[in-house]
Amino acid sequence: EGRLGTLRNIGIVARVGSDEVHATAAQVIHYLDERGFRVIVEPALTEYLPGEPSQTASVRQMGEICDIVIVIGGDGCLLGASRALAKFGTPILGVNRGRLGFLTDIKPDEFKKRLDDILSGQYLIEPHFLLDCQVKRNGKPVGEGDALNDVVLHPGIAVQMIEFELYIEGQFVYSQRSDGLIVSTPTGSTAYSLSAGGTIMHPSLDAIALVPMYPHTLSSRPIVVNGNSEIKIIVGHYRAASPAVSCDGQPGILLETNDVVYVRKKPHKLQLIHPLDHDFYKTCRSKLGWGSKLT
Repeated sequence: EGRLGTLRNIGIVARVGSDEVHATAAQVIHYLDERGFRVIVEPALTEYLPGEPSQTASVRQMGEICDIVIVIGGDGCLLGASRALAKFGTPILGVNRGRLGFLTDIKPDEFKKRLDDILSGQYLIEPHFLLDCQVKRNGKPVGEGDALNDVVLHPGIAVQMIEFELYIEGQFVYSQRSDGLIVSTPTGSTAYSLSAGGTIMHPSLDAIALVPMYPHTLSSRPIVVNGNSEIKIIVGHYRAASPAVSCDGQPGILLETNDVVYVRKKPHKLQLIHPLDHDFYKTCRSKLGWGSKLT
């Protein structure tokens, strides 16, 4: 159950550009104001809110001054906030205004009851680890990024296979010709990795999944390895492709032949807040269309 301690400063992060998101954000802020909390919002959100502007701060600044951050939007909005907040250990609560809502699991029409419970200490904190990605060229760093869901090697703008070598903990695994490779956390196992045929992993697992994308062989299958493993990918020769590596679908780092991509677990974890009745398998049934109990 809850271990947040005394709550004073609450950050609000929202996906700007949706009337529904703006309305929910205004309702949440009003609810918190009435209860005497100090509410801090992103600057871009203030112009869509009624009344006087609230105190503002960037998401990264919220990590230093907020006791909790509420994200209103979809899983993509939460992914962005988590990358900025994880190193501060700031807990995140998601209110779903997106499509799927694996991570943002509170429904907008029940946020008052859920927040009442959570602010009174009735909640779960679920840690999720992130991945750190670094690209080296001739031994020198040329790009880096981090991801809550996945790090993806892909051919870029051209529909062309690329070649690469995969190493795990320094041991050679295979060379492959394919559309790329997904390196997924348990959190990301229900995202892009799932679409590519990867296995679903419970969020509590300390593991990383390596999922080939349309490999040019019938024997290449997803591999699940220890979460502390160092993943090394060496980029091979390519023709029309413009290979890149992307973190959580963000703009990629462009790669060249013989570039080396390193993927490792980050030392800091996202602290994700859920209601006490949160159930991962119930979420899978709801979001993935699994069958319910037989009657």
